[in-house]
Amino acid sequence: MATETKLRGGALLARALKEKGAEHVFTLAGGFCNPALEGFMECQMPVINCPHEQVAGHLADGHTRITRKPAICLVGPEGFANAVPAMLEAMGERSPVIFVTGSSTLKRQGAGGFKEIDDVAIAAPLCKYSARITDGTRIGEFVDRAWTAATTGYPGPVHLSLPVDIMFSSYPEDAGREERPFRRDARPLPRAWPDPTGLARVLDFVGRAERPVIIGGHGVWWSRGEAKLAEVAAKLRIPVFNVPYHTKLLGEDCEAMMGLADFHQYHPSKPAIHEADLVLMIGGRLDNQMNFGNPPFFPAGQTLICVNGSHEELEYNRAADDVLLSDPGAFLEALAGVGRSWPDWFDLQKKRRSDWVSEWSNHIAGETRQDEAEGNKMHPLQMSLDVQAAMADGDWLVFDGGNTHFWSEIAVNIAGARGRRLGGILHPGNYSLLGVGVSFALSAKATHPDRNVVLITGDGAFLSGGLSIEAAFQEQLPITVVVDNNGGLDCISQQQERLFASGKHFATDFRDIPFHTMFEGLGGHGELVTRRSELAPALARAMASGKTACVNVKCRGVISPIVAATSDKRDKASIE
Repeated sequence: MATETKLRGGALLARALKEKGAEHVFTLAGGFCNPALEGFMECQMPVINCPHEQVAGHLADGHTRITRKPAICLVGPEGFANAVPAMLEAMGERSPVIFVTGSSTLKRQGAGGFKEIDDVAIAAPLCKYSARITDGTRIGEFVDRAWTAATTGYPGPVHLSLPVDIMFSSYPEDAGREERPFRRDARPLPRAWPDPTGLARVLDFVGRAERPVIIGGHGVWWSRGEAKLAEVAAKLRIPVFNVPYHTKLLGEDCEAMMGLADFHQYHPSKPAIHEADLVLMIGGRLDNQMNFGNPPFFPAGQTLICVNGSHEELEYNRAADDVLLSDPGAFLEALAGVGRSWPDWFDLQKKRRSDWVSEWSNHIAGETRQDEAEGNKMHPLQMSLDVQAAMADGDWLVFDGGNTHFWSEIAVNIAGARGRRLGGILHPGNYSLLGVGVSFALSAKATHPDRNVVLITGDGAFLSGGLSIEAAFQEQLPITVVVDNNGGLDCISQQQERLFASGKHFATDFRDIPFHTMFEGLGGHGELVTRRSELAPALARAMASGKTACVNVKCRGVISPIVAATSDKRDKASIE
């Protein structure tokens, strides 16, 4: 008599995720998760053990953003709370990470079981889908539900809770396979094709416009429509602006890409958007960054149309003058045949960008001359420009922090106009969560091992997530970390100085931290830079060392345009 083969619940979980096409698992190994870890080992799924659950979540998020395929974050019940910030960050970027919690026993649920926590309820507002598996024979079904929720429609993170008694119990290896769907791999993603009447109406608006602009959002990236956007915008001569706090949609080699749709970070976006008679927002949403679709960001006299690939996205865009449910790529295919172009309007935006680059270049050159003459510390914008000048085309840039982030955004546009062609850019998303930089840099290096990956991070941001640097040494993923070291939470202190009646800042200073020696102690390369003339050779040595390296740069605190513009009144408590 044949013996029935059985598998632990954790092994069934691992097999189901493998069959879906998952390629990477990130964890801080815990006892509750051991059967799943054994399952991943047996099905030869790479698992990276991280020094902290939040790091595991950010690494999964970084891999997902780059590959656009869900990565797995596996944590125990006590580590679930540590992974919550990573859920928040992933949700802000609409990153379809699959979070799995090994949770307290189902049998004694509600009776004070070991490490019992209602992880499903906690994760629910931070994820698209959060569920507890209550029957081991349905593990494959719940994986399918979670994967589908994460990747379809409005993508985003999901959460599965697998109780420890189900995790360790054994089930027939074919459990649940007698039911549909019999196909276990990831299906092709469904795309929304536009209603012909609605499409014709939108294209009529475009055809009659004199000054159209496109604002590209997350939906373009997740639907893999960025190449089509670049092609169509260049063909029709329509300027493109990127929503803030999102991975750069278009490379610097796309002449249609002007900069951020952010009046403070990229000043020319203001006249372009205010003078436009038609704004096409594709794959974005009318949230706080877009002033919810209202004046003064979008003037009352213009037509604002939102094109989104799911009903979930369109729910955010009720303020638009018209909406179209359509996959971004499908809409762009139709837009390509609109039958006209706008070269004069396009060239005006190119000139405005060129003038802006010249103004900033002249300004920072003057600031730098004065800094060098007076022996001042380096300006953070100059530092970011010098870092990109030291990089090669195709290298990846990551930045993290408050003012460090904002100055680096400006530097990316200037460096791109000067000819730098980066392979990719990563940074915190819509929720501006500090401490993600090292994890994202490791994701970029793991997926592009032949390229240099450079992280520019504020000292506060590094202190928030710098422990994750151990994963770089553990996994032999050498990255270069440039610390914008201004001795405190500069973005916050500058807001306080404009808010507090005393004009002073409080509880935002750090001691003089030798970040470079930390890297040396871990077995990496470290250098301290106090003058601009030292930076380029230090960067060259760091990238040539073949080690995970830190260049600790003493910079002066300089308020960024967005902080200066939005926190200059006493009644402003934040930069929103």
